[in-house]
Amino acid sequence: MSDTPKKEMSFLDHLEELRKRLFKAMIPVIFFTILAFVYMDKIFKYIIIAPAQTDFWTYGVMCRIGHYFSLGNVICVEKIDFVLQSRTLTGQFTMYMTSAFVTGFIMAFPFFFWQIWKFIEPALSEKERKNAKGGILFVSTLFFAGILFGYYIVSPLSINFLANFKIDESIANQFDVTSYISMLCMMVLGCGLMFQLPVVVYVLSKIGIVTPAIMRKYRRHAIVLILIIAAILTPSPDVLSQMLVGTPMIILYELSIFISAGIERSKKAAIKNEN
Repeated sequence: MSDTPKKEMSFLDHLEELRKRLFKAMIPVIFFTILAFVYMDKIFKYIIIAPAQTDFWTYGVMCRIGHYFSLGNVICVEKIDFVLQSRTLTGQFTMYMTSAFVTGFIMAFPFFFWQIWKFIEPALSEKERKNAKGGILFVSTLFFAGILFGYYIVSPLSINFLANFKIDESIANQFDVTSYISMLCMMVLGCGLMFQLPVVVYVLSKIGIVTPAIMRKYRRHAIVLILIIAAILTPSPDVLSQMLVGTPMIILYELSIFISAGIERSKKAAIKNEN
């Protein structure tokens, strides 16, 4: 079987194909956005505002961990002291639309990525297409793992710290609802995209930009950078919160080294077979 792409396409043909794929990719996004728009009252009450409530799942787990290690109520979240307000005329409507779109994009991500994959696939050889089988499931799994990590770990830790942080007790924390939604979306989506690191390394390894030797050489630098990112994502000054965020990122980096090493071995095997 031929190991070359099926047919040659001009630059304009590629642009037209990309336009079609993006149009098809947006159809499920729009569908789920409309669905989220219809049920936004429940989404807001049970999902969006949940990390700002003391009975949120993460806070309960933290409290049980504290009791298990005989720390008492030290890491229990008993109060989240802030009030959400809408200070602009379009504030609540903007929040409504933003939340619906982000929810729609998250739910439609596998369909969205599948269309992007179908655009890339013709440029791959038959062997590369076989090796990439299951890639959509792998990418989607990483994305949703990142979304859950951002929602259940990063967001509640950050919200709890920022909501209860006060320079002086006389200053009340009253946040704009658009600020709260923006921060929540940024952290959740940011973690979803951050968990795509192994996929990025896979692509860069395939084209020869990244090698396992380079990643091992700069492992210490990467860990320092990861800890800095963890500190930014979790404004809470305690080490436990930063380690909760940083540890999965370090694991992803090590997984990326493993993936890059596999790509390098396959390249060497291919060259050996040609000779």
